[in-house]
Amino acid sequence: MHRRVALLSALAIAVAGALVPASSAQAANDPRPSGWAAADSGSERRTVSQYWTTQRMLAAQPLDAPAPRRTRSSGPSRGEPWATRGTSRRTSWSTRGASWTVNATQQAAVPNSRGLQWTDGGAVVRTTGRVFFTTAEGGNASCSGSAVTSANESVVITAGHCVKIDGAAHRNWVFVPAFDDGQRPFGTWVATAMFTTQQWNANEDINFDVAAVVVAPLNGRTLTDVVGGQGVAFNQARQRQMFAFGYPAADPFDGSELIYCSGRSFNDTVMTTDQGLRCNMTGGSSGGPWFQNFNESTGLGWLNSVNSFTYNFAPNFMFGPFFGDEAMAVYQAAQNSEAL
Repeated sequence: MHRRVALLSALAIAVAGALVPASSAQAANDPRPSGWAAADSGSERRTVSQYWTTQRMLAAQPLDAPAPRRTRSSGPSRGEPWATRGTSRRTSWSTRGASWTVNATQQAAVPNSRGLQWTDGGAVVRTTGRVFFTTAEGGNASCSGSAVTSANESVVITAGHCVKIDGAAHRNWVFVPAFDDGQRPFGTWVATAMFTTQQWNANEDINFDVAAVVVAPLNGRTLTDVVGGQGVAFNQARQRQMFAFGYPAADPFDGSELIYCSGRSFNDTVMTTDQGLRCNMTGGSSGGPWFQNFNESTGLGWLNSVNSFTYNFAPNFMFGPFFGDEAMAVYQAAQNSEAL
């Protein structure tokens, strides 16, 4: 298996309502999301929350995701650009500016291309967290994720392989915002529903490696009411300045700290339609947010991709999916889902 930034997450098995997975052929160009239930009862949620002791979280292992492979899909479809931030109200917007190209040599010169501990505070500390789950094989593993603004105030954006991999959904899925070496300052949030793209669900197409998870209220409050939420942007211009965050847990990291990389993204020309960024984050960072227009003072930005994979021959480069119509449909399905 190729070395990849990986993670996993999820509590799901049953397909929800009309969100029925398409066949492999249908899924290639299907913008509709796939969804399933997680811990959708109070007793289940209590069981999951009690399962995740500090010892289990610290012992959770980062996993390898499937290696990227060429697929029949042409990549994410692109519609009108839009974004949302601050409230659940959606607003259309577009970006303007000069176009550019960047290659690996240029990227190597970016000063913050190595994963560094984030010490500047701001909203990103509260909204970014570790994801923990149990795989179908029974092992406990970790990913990263981000709380985002949504109609139900309960959505976490992460990677598709953080909810399902090798054809099997994960269980015991929880989100721990602002995780700090075992400390959980804002609690443990249990998943009630999972959503990913048809392309990831049916084919594990790396171009569509994105998921949205709905978490239950905790002590009577919703997720973003407690920690705030980042904006989400879709169908935006490529090759933009990006900040990537996550909790890498494989050597030389240990999952105890929030790590970031920054630089100008570039287009993958090897096997995918993904975006690349000079970054040496490792397993456990999968699902961590990529931000456009990130404000280092406030810690707020527009979430526009997630950590997805690294090629085994280029471990210092991270890749993330383009957020097109398919990713937007996943987000919409999640924000319109009831937070039980």
